[in-house]
Amino acid sequence: MITSSKMLDKKSALEIQALRAGGKILHEILYKVAAQVKPGISGLELNHLAEDLIAQAGGKPSFKNYRGFPHALCVSINKTVVHGIPNKKPLQEGDIVGLDLGLKYKGLYTDMALTVAVGKISKEAKQLLNITEKSLAIAISQVAPGKGIEEIGKAIAKYIKPYGYGIVQDLAGHGVGRAVHEDPLVPNYDSGQKLAKMFPGLVLAIEPMIVMGGDHKVETADNGWDVNSQDASLTAHFEHTVVVTDDGVEVLT
Repeated sequence: MITSSKMLDKKSALEIQALRAGGKILHEILYKVAAQVKPGISGLELNHLAEDLIAQAGGKPSFKNYRGFPHALCVSINKTVVHGIPNKKPLQEGDIVGLDLGLKYKGLYTDMALTVAVGKISKEAKQLLNITEKSLAIAISQVAPGKGIEEIGKAIAKYIKPYGYGIVQDLAGHGVGRAVHEDPLVPNYDSGQKLAKMFPGLVLAIEPMIVMGGDHKVETADNGWDVNSQDASLTAHFEHTVVVTDDGVEVLT
């Protein structure tokens, strides 16, 4: 575990300016892709749209070919928490689908995710989406210079606990900016550890991953990518890239 902020990268004002521009583009693209989610569309069609929009914006998809991932967009359906490989199978009414997209723009990386409904979904699924999205907002509210990174996970855990959901512990948020993944790890649960203190110029991807069934355990599918809830219950994932400022936090995506 990282305990010293000396190991962590501080982004310059110019880098933050470029990340802000890239983050705005990523936000717009991901919402355009999400708007096309409906019964009958496939993950592969959503991926092609994301790739086209990224190319039009003058960026590059940062996940494509990263560690061998074959596409730009992660499309994670129902029990798949993250890293879902888009395919030709049509989405079904009542599914929930996580869309996770990374953008390289002006040489710097931003990362964003949201989970959306496919047509009409159950009341329980709707609550899972709302609570997970709110947990991201609560996590971001903990970001400030001088605070320990552990406060992010503690706040998520405190908020999620009354709902009886599980918080994935095998995956975490992370530093981002000059690479797709950088130090530090940003746990979404209370690890009981003191982590590095945040400082102005630190850029983080914060991404709570929540399992409806209450079990936090996950397993990787045979394709080597899809990370599924072990109890096969519904999952949700929301993510923003943020930068620590002199007096708090700015959401870049």
